[in-house]
Amino acid sequence: MARRLVHRAAVAEVFVTDAVVLGEDHFLIGSQWPRDHTLYHPDVHRRSDPLLFAETIRQALVYLAHWHYGVPLSHRFVGYDMDFEITDPGALCVGGRPLPVELDARWQWTDRRPPRRYGARIEVTLSVGGRRCGRGSLRIVALDERSYRIIRGRIGGAESAAVPPEEPSLRLAPGLVGRLRNKDSVLAPGSSAAEWLLRPDLDHAVLFDHPTDHLPLMVLLEGFRQLGHLMTHPAAPRPGGPALTLVSAAVDCLAFGEVGVPTRLVVREDVTAVDPWAERRLRLDALQGDTPIASCASVWAPMRPATAGELPVGLPVPCA
Repeated sequence: MARRLVHRAAVAEVFVTDAVVLGEDHFLIGSQWPRDHTLYHPDVHRRSDPLLFAETIRQALVYLAHWHYGVPLSHRFVGYDMDFEITDPGALCVGGRPLPVELDARWQWTDRRPPRRYGARIEVTLSVGGRRCGRGSLRIVALDERSYRIIRGRIGGAESAAVPPEEPSLRLAPGLVGRLRNKDSVLAPGSSAAEWLLRPDLDHAVLFDHPTDHLPLMVLLEGFRQLGHLMTHPAAPRPGGPALTLVSAAVDCLAFGEVGVPTRLVVREDVTAVDPWAERRLRLDALQGDTPIASCASVWAPMRPATAGELPVGLPVPCA
């Protein structure tokens, strides 16, 4: 798979492998997820990070746009909304080989005005090792350079101000947000107990794989995921309580997130049941000044270790 067809600069970050046409606007997309990854690493139960699914949806849409529908490679892609749901987390258990992933994808045009503007949505069903285990969607608009600059100019963000490097010590420890390395933490304390700052490393090789003049959708999603992990994994967990994992997220992009403007993540809703084995629902907003730039509704579910009988075909090693 050519890197440019999925808008990645590093070969190692290309997860889509191929695609075949099943019918009109209907495709089967192949993908291979790594057994381990510097950012999207397996959880304590050795299940793949659900953000691998989100990134694969993004790559699938970009690939189909260029490969099948002829959207020019020079067009700028802007995300409107993304959602995904893992319906069978046990299928994501990492064994002795990379996970074989398939997306059954349906394409829908939402605003097609070639050659300058292409609006589209992709709806996918996720299967791993032949086992259906999730669904998701993504809506974007692809714009030529002139149209993109006009839109960016309207909000005064075509040229983001240079940002001085963030002091790594200001960010939360990676273990608190479900990550392994200091550079992978994107959160810093805010001005209150219900507010945090989104402070990603602008030189991060995965989050900022190539230059950009705004905060990418996947960076915002990573911030929401890390804050969700922080809230659902207390420093002093209840004895015998379950570990929670992200099983669904729905992100609405409301405005461009400027790289040079402080971004606050605010907790708008936290629905927690008395039963420790119940789901926990969070709604988080990202704001720059008083302007909301994105909102995320997520569900975190308790996880028990998978058994050998839960593993997908071809993955003989049970999760611990």
